[in-house]
Amino acid sequence: MDNLESLVITRRLRVPLDPAPGTSRPGRGEAAARRLDAALLSAGFTCSPALLERLSRLPGESVIDLGARILAAVRHLAGDHVRHNAYFIDFPRNVPDTAEFWAGLLRRALPDPDASAQAVTPRTLNLLTLPGYGRYPHTHADLVAAHAELIPLAGDRVTVLDLGGDLRSEARELYLSLAGSQVPLPAEDLTALRELAAYCAGHCPELAAAEAPETVPVRENRAVVNEARLAAGLPLLVDTVTDVLRLACGASGGDVTLATATRFRSFRRAERRALLRALDAVATQAALGEVPRLREQWKRLGERLHPHEYPHLPRAAHVFDVARGELRARGLGSRVEEALAAGRTQEAAELLSGSPGALLRRLDHLLRTGTEQERVLAAAATAARAASGRVLLSLREHLHNRLAPAAGRVFVNRHGRAWTSADTRPPLAPDVLSQVAELLDEEITRRLPDLGRVVVEPAMLDVALPLSAKAVVPGLGMLPRGSLSPVEGELLRFFVHWRQAGRRTDYDLSALMLDEEYGDPEYVSWTNYTNDFATYSGDLTSAPDGASEFIDIDLGRATRPVIVPQVNIYAGEPFDEAAEAFFGFMTRDAAQQGLPFEPRTVRMKSDLRGAGRVALPLVFLRGGDGGWRAKWLHLYLKGHPAFNQVEGNRVSTALLVRSIVERDHLTVRYLTGLLARRGSTGERTTYLGLRAPADAPQGATVHTPATLHELIPA
Repeated sequence: MDNLESLVITRRLRVPLDPAPGTSRPGRGEAAARRLDAALLSAGFTCSPALLERLSRLPGESVIDLGARILAAVRHLAGDHVRHNAYFIDFPRNVPDTAEFWAGLLRRALPDPDASAQAVTPRTLNLLTLPGYGRYPHTHADLVAAHAELIPLAGDRVTVLDLGGDLRSEARELYLSLAGSQVPLPAEDLTALRELAAYCAGHCPELAAAEAPETVPVRENRAVVNEARLAAGLPLLVDTVTDVLRLACGASGGDVTLATATRFRSFRRAERRALLRALDAVATQAALGEVPRLREQWKRLGERLHPHEYPHLPRAAHVFDVARGELRARGLGSRVEEALAAGRTQEAAELLSGSPGALLRRLDHLLRTGTEQERVLAAAATAARAASGRVLLSLREHLHNRLAPAAGRVFVNRHGRAWTSADTRPPLAPDVLSQVAELLDEEITRRLPDLGRVVVEPAMLDVALPLSAKAVVPGLGMLPRGSLSPVEGELLRFFVHWRQAGRRTDYDLSALMLDEEYGDPEYVSWTNYTNDFATYSGDLTSAPDGASEFIDIDLGRATRPVIVPQVNIYAGEPFDEAAEAFFGFMTRDAAQQGLPFEPRTVRMKSDLRGAGRVALPLVFLRGGDGGWRAKWLHLYLKGHPAFNQVEGNRVSTALLVRSIVERDHLTVRYLTGLLARRGSTGERTTYLGLRAPADAPQGATVHTPATLHELIPA
């Protein structure tokens, strides 16, 4: 239950409480509630008036117990659950010159400084093994004693925690939001959905009867929901054979995205019967074309399900016959590729007509390879009426960016791994692009719900629509890839913290600075501690008990308009194998001192994960007005197995960042424009903002970035 409570607090910024009034005398819990609010303020959070009033009516001991759980959840959200030390105790002051620092280490390493020429052989000297290097030379208590207390300013972050309903209703609401998401979820949200689905199957029986397949549109989400339904003996939500394979993988503790092979467990007879019945119901001749793509996983599953024991389910057995090569079934993709390679564009369009989403994803290719564009456009118009809203929005964004030449094409996989290539596609006629764009705008507008009177916080307008959330790890202040957000404050500070799980692990925080043309690179890292406007806190080379690194940027003195923070894996465990790894940034005014890490100044923090060895969370850009904004990347470079440094990836990073920065993403501004064009007859109010407002009208619906996926039309 504590984990569910923490999920609600961190994902919804609401504290679940039973609505029944407290049994204690009025005011008995008031002192404890005030102490809790003061402790929350030190981490950059505060209780809403409604939450404070409700806590005040509880017994004091109950407030203390609940307060400990609330504090643990929000401190973890802001990265304040660990003690952040810095290699240089006075950071950002008194950081030595890089050459001076290394010369000092060398002098201390020599038994006789006067014999340095005879004692050192530069060709064989490993500077990283010098005594004292890469480990904290002082304790956290020493660091605290060396720094003044943070001066609170009005610009410090204060995130409001609101009063929620009881845990059952809050868990049910979060479950429906994640299960009904129109966009794929990150791995962390899939894990949360799995726990919520199991809880709701036992505590929210009304969901079992009311749930319909179309309410779980994303396949991975559906597999997780089906795990709970299989365990509870409820009907399964499947409409493709791959849905059954995903469910079997999830029920075996494997990967429901099917990106990695799963070692299937032994299923109980009732489970085998349920899986084979579901498979038999959807294994049509056309559906068998999906099987060869995942042939090996199907063969392994057949060894566990024993389909020969169920002769009354012959279509289920055909799936495994295809996997073993005893039956031949061609997939849609191979037939389409064959038609396109032969120049039969109309045939390819007809083949894709039965799969509207696939047709729209290939529309650019169809328009480029065929001469019968009118027929292709007619097929696209028909497909648009049946495809998902996420596909329509993705195509709309793609077509908009086809009008302007880009620095390069960007490809991003499900793990956030990114790479670029030159754009060699021939251009599409502007009138064709305009025709398809207008068609998509009309269809998207038709599907948008009536939100009534829409009130939008200006900063929310530049938040990108979450067309995929797989690479966006949940955290504090997180926005979808492509979002722009203002950066306030005079000092910008990046931070990374990691703790190794088993072997020595060395992460390096670095910053790449580029000019207006994304060239003339300059950097700050463990090989170059300072420049005119940036300072590095010092290099830690192992983290058995955790390590933190920081980079300070004086925005007023910055001579480069493009600043790219990155985290390089120099040695040891990947991001998703470390015991803990997270990145974030803080903003401060020049008058503020304080510790290197002050949770009240944290604007963004999230875990690091992904298959790459170089993390690029976001880029900071100076506009023509002199103001700074962040554009969110959520990208990873492949990098090298070891010894990654900012100097080694500056060219690929510059090209990738430029390609993302110059790409126009569909934002909330686009969505509200469509809503305004259509008009509204509703009387309710919908508020769109980075945070829930304290003075929202009674009954208003509030959407923040955490729930923006709910506005993606079905």
